[in-house]
Amino acid sequence: MLLSTTAVLLLLCAQYMHGSALPAVSSYDFTTYRMQQYNLAQQKHGCRGAIIVAEARSADEPSLTRRCVIMKIQDFTVETYFEALRQNAAAVLILLPQNISSVSHETVKSFMVSENEALQKETLIPVYVVPEDEQLLYMYEEVKQAAASRTSSILVRVLRSMVTATAFQILVSNNNAIKAITDNTIVALEGALLGTGEDAPTIVITAHYDSYGLAPWLSYGADSNGSGVIILLELARLFQKLYSSSSTRPHYNLLFSLTGGGKYNFLGTKRWIEENLDHAESSLLHDNVAFVLCLDTLAKGDELYVHVSRPPKPDTPLHSFVQQLEEVVFSRFPWVTVGLVHKKINLVESTVAWEHERYSLRRILGFTLSHVEDPKSELRGTILDTMSQVDFRKLKRNGIIIAEALARYMYNLSDKGSPKDIQVFKGQLDFQDSRMSSLMSFLISVPRAAQLLHKEPGQILLVNSLEQEFKHYLQQVHRHTFRQDKRDPEITFFDQMNQPIVMYRVKPAAFDLFLGGCITAYLGIVYYSIQNFGHLYTKLKAAVKTKHQ
Repeated sequence: MLLSTTAVLLLLCAQYMHGSALPAVSSYDFTTYRMQQYNLAQQKHGCRGAIIVAEARSADEPSLTRRCVIMKIQDFTVETYFEALRQNAAAVLILLPQNISSVSHETVKSFMVSENEALQKETLIPVYVVPEDEQLLYMYEEVKQAAASRTSSILVRVLRSMVTATAFQILVSNNNAIKAITDNTIVALEGALLGTGEDAPTIVITAHYDSYGLAPWLSYGADSNGSGVIILLELARLFQKLYSSSSTRPHYNLLFSLTGGGKYNFLGTKRWIEENLDHAESSLLHDNVAFVLCLDTLAKGDELYVHVSRPPKPDTPLHSFVQQLEEVVFSRFPWVTVGLVHKKINLVESTVAWEHERYSLRRILGFTLSHVEDPKSELRGTILDTMSQVDFRKLKRNGIIIAEALARYMYNLSDKGSPKDIQVFKGQLDFQDSRMSSLMSFLISVPRAAQLLHKEPGQILLVNSLEQEFKHYLQQVHRHTFRQDKRDPEITFFDQMNQPIVMYRVKPAAFDLFLGGCITAYLGIVYYSIQNFGHLYTKLKAAVKTKHQ
């Protein structure tokens, strides 16, 4: 009887262990992407650590000390993140869904807020982001169930730990020290369309093309600022057709600029302005600049904000353009709201909020157009800024509004008595849906984080392709490559932004004790049976004989 009972118990244990096994191999290799790490304006941002050797735990666990905390994006809140930091967790690993469009708006909003908060501070704890897959989701569910069992009785928890629990060990296989990158470069592109007359005023149209988010290798920046780049390229294409004929060429120069480093205090814009004003013998920026139009985050919303450093005075070019902008919106898109946002430049601060502020500091009149009102909005830097966050109808509408307002201003159509709902850009001069979609797909085909653009093949190809776009439609195209002073860099990036990680499936120590006890008990029963075989046989024979009688 005792032998049978033991055999049944061992069989049940085997079944439990089989049911909790990982449906693949006992170890799993995957690539994960480390949180931003950079120094800007003498301030440190992001995580300083990279090495992980820790057991995976759910964020629901009461104790996270020296554990790798596994989170989905719905778990990643300001509270859970800073609680992990407070408890000195070994690391944080965030699972990013493959399809962002399937995530609720509330979850996306909450994650963006938490992401923005995390990027403002420095931490020594490694923070990694990795796209979800079957193996990682299985690990997440296992650690989640383990956390839920903490509310059970002590006996249930001990039995589960001994028999069914599966633990996961997370290990970063690269033990090299993190090194600063001192040879990074920033590229700016410029091209022009020249108007009639020798002293024609110049309108500058500019956008930054780099992206920003929690992890550089997952920052695609569809809205911020892929949308600004696309509108700028479409404006270059459409106005090139008007400038190609002497009968439709206006008395204005258009100077187009695409700059890098926009997410890092607009360093590319700063260096490009310095190059044109302080070092170039002749430049369209030197004299007679009407205004600078900066395009930033324009693929969503029914609001269009005009961000300025000082309110435009009447009878100035900027005031006239804003009037034309409002007239286009009122006559063709009355549901769109145009708002003027005035923010003074604080000279005490070492960073600027919008690109036009770089021009304002050099006494060049500029403004930024965006659907974002707050410059600190989480929409301007998030790894969730993908194609699913772009509304192409609104992107096209905003492009049409800007193009029509520019045409009305440059051709002075209002004073010539033209109808308020006149459409300059239609037919062959219309914004092309297929081209805008193709451009967006190309821009988000690789992450455009500034620390990747100068060294990764895909990113270098992207910048080269943008230069070819300029050469196709514009004149006087120049490429400016700015290198930092290695002794006193304005921004310092760091390496090891993508790391190989190994996940091991392990059983807890209690399981080894339990298994050893079962084996010892089994061997003891076998040994006892052999030593007392005659006695057991006699009792068994008597029991069988009694049963038959």
